[in-house]
Amino acid sequence: MAQWTSTVGAAQLARQLRSQQARPTGPGGRKPPAYRALADGVRLLVLEGRVPVAARLPAERELALALSVSRTTVAAAYEALRAEGFLESRRGAGSWTAVPAGNPLPARGLEPLPPESLGSMIDLGCAALPAPEPWLTRAVQGALEELPPYAHTHGDYPAGLPALRRMIADRYSALGIPTMPEQIMVTTGAMGAIDAICHLFAGRGERIAVESPSYANILQLMRETGARLVPVAMQEGLGGWDMNRWRQVLRDAAPRLAYVVADFHNPTGALADEQQRRDLVEAARSAGTVLVVDETMNELRLDADIDMPRRVCAFDPAGSTVLTVGSASKAFWAGMRIGWVRAAPDVIRSLVAARAYADMGTPVLEQLAINWLMGTGGWEQAVEVRRSQARENRDALVTAVRRELPDWEFTVPRGGLTLWVRTGGISGSRLAVAGERVGVRVPSGPRFGVDGAFEGYVRLPFTVSGPVADEAAVRLAAAVDLVRSGAGAGADAPRSFVA
Repeated sequence: MAQWTSTVGAAQLARQLRSQQARPTGPGGRKPPAYRALADGVRLLVLEGRVPVAARLPAERELALALSVSRTTVAAAYEALRAEGFLESRRGAGSWTAVPAGNPLPARGLEPLPPESLGSMIDLGCAALPAPEPWLTRAVQGALEELPPYAHTHGDYPAGLPALRRMIADRYSALGIPTMPEQIMVTTGAMGAIDAICHLFAGRGERIAVESPSYANILQLMRETGARLVPVAMQEGLGGWDMNRWRQVLRDAAPRLAYVVADFHNPTGALADEQQRRDLVEAARSAGTVLVVDETMNELRLDADIDMPRRVCAFDPAGSTVLTVGSASKAFWAGMRIGWVRAAPDVIRSLVAARAYADMGTPVLEQLAINWLMGTGGWEQAVEVRRSQARENRDALVTAVRRELPDWEFTVPRGGLTLWVRTGGISGSRLAVAGERVGVRVPSGPRFGVDGAFEGYVRLPFTVSGPVADEAAVRLAAAVDLVRSGAGAGADAPRSFVA
C-alpha cells in the first residue's frame, strides 16, 4: 500500500521552486551545486509546509523536464533528500516527502500557562484575551436571574437549552441562512463540537483533510481520534485557500471530513473570499466529503472597512455538506466554554445521541449567560470591546516585532488573533526552547503543521500590548541571538534550520 496521501505535479513543484528567493547557502555566498540547490529547495518547501509531508513527488524524468535540468541532477537531489530523511521511496510506489525521524513532531496542543507563572514569563502561546468587562459580570448576573426555573429540573440538556438553540438559530436566519432550532446543538466549546463530529464521522484510520498550517489543538484532537490527516497547503500570505490543491486532494484522497477556518484563519489570519467558499462547498459535495467549518474567529474583524463574505453554510443552507462550528470563546471569553454546531436535523440528532457517552451536556448557567448576552444586545457591545483590545494589541505587536526583528517576514491580518511569522531562517523549535530561557513562551511552527512542517515559523497572538509587547519583542530577539550562538538548543531540539 502506498505511503503517500497526496501528489505534487512536476509543473506545480517547478513553479514553487522557482518562486523561492535566491539565498546563498555556501560559505561566502558561493553558489551550491545544482543538485544541492534542488534538494535544499524541496527541503525548504516541506519545512515551510508548502509541499505537504507524505506528498508523492514527480518522477525524476518528469521533474527534470519541468526544470530544464538533467535527470542526473534530479536523481542526485532525491538521493540527498533520502539520506537526510526528507524523502522516502519504494519500488513501484514512487517517492514521497517525509521529515527526519530525529525531528520532534507536534505531540500536543497549546496549553495556557498557569496564572501564577505569568509574572516572570510573557505568554505568547495562548491566543486568548481577558474577559471584556463589565459584560461578563452582567451576563452572569442576568443568568442567575433566569436560573430558578431550570434549578427545578434535572439540568441535563444534551442538545442545549431550548432558548439558546432558538437564539442561535435566529441569528443565522437573520443573516439570510434560514435555520431551525433543530439544526443547532450547544456544546462545551468549539473543541467539544469538533470532537463530537470527529467521533461520529471519522473513525480510526479515516482521512481528514486539513489546511496546512492549521489550528494546533484541533490537529492534535484529530490525531488522538486515530484519524489520518491529509494537509492541503494554503496560498502565500493572506491569499486563503488554494482551490486547485483542494480539488485535487478531495478527488485523490477522498477524505471523510475536511476541516477549515474560513474567517481570519488560525494561524495565518487569512480570510477566504466568497468565491473560494462557494467552490469549496461544491468540491466537497462532489467528493462526498463532509466540510467542517470553524467560525470561531468570524466576529473578530479588526479593520472597519472589511466587507465580510457570506458564511460558508450559506452555500449549503440545509447543512447536509457543511457542518458549522461556532463558539463564544474567542469572540467573548475563553473561560465561557460555550460552542455550537449547525447542521442538518438528522446530523444533530446523531450528535446528541452520541453525546450520552461523552459529557452529557453543557453547563446550564453558562448557556443562560450567553443567551442573556445575545438577547439584550450585550453580545455586540462585548464583541466590540474585544475587537478594540485585539486591534490595539495587533498594532503594538507588529510595531515592536518590526523594530526588534526586521528580518522576520509576515503579512498583517485584518482580523483574528494571530500573526504567522517566518523567522528569517531560524528554527522555530529551537527558538521556542531558547524563548523559555529568556522569559517568553512562543509556539513553534511545526505545531501547526502535519508531521513537522513549518520549522521556519512561529505564531504570535495578539495578547499583549504597550510596554509588554515591546518587552516580548526584545526577548524574542534575545532568543534569536541564543539560537544563532548555539546556546539556545535543548537536547530535544532539531538541528538548526537555515534557509
